[in-house]
Amino acid sequence: MEKAIILLRGLPGAGKSTLAKQLSEGGKYPVFSIDDYFTNEKGEYNFKFDENHKAYKACEQRTEEILKKSSLKVFIDNTFTLDWEMEPYFKLAKKYSYQLHVVTVENYHNTGNIHNVNGEQLQKMAEKYKVKLL
Repeated sequence: MEKAIILLRGLPGAGKSTLAKQLSEGGKYPVFSIDDYFTNEKGEYNFKFDENHKAYKACEQRTEEILKKSSLKVFIDNTFTLDWEMEPYFKLAKKYSYQLHVVTVENYHNTGNIHNVNGEQLQKMAEKYKVKLL
């Protein structure tokens, strides 16, 4: 079986984290997210926009560390609304000889999002969101 990085992308509330947990087979494979950066030891989420770039960098670094150990699968659970947000993972996949798959998670269940992103912000994110089909 080939080693793979799987990017799970979609708007907040789409179910990326839930899907990542299921696909990771009970934690057998690592799941990384920028949410990890903003979550404290008690599991409380405290997003700070001005630290978003640090969260992205931390997620990339954690991913690279696990790739060095040749994990068979690695899941990255982020919104990835803009293509440039995925670019570092394409570079890591090439550097460490991993297949890279991008999975778009759509919100068909309308359960809201745990980060309390408001409707206006979700709409802005949706307008920026691009899917490359060709």
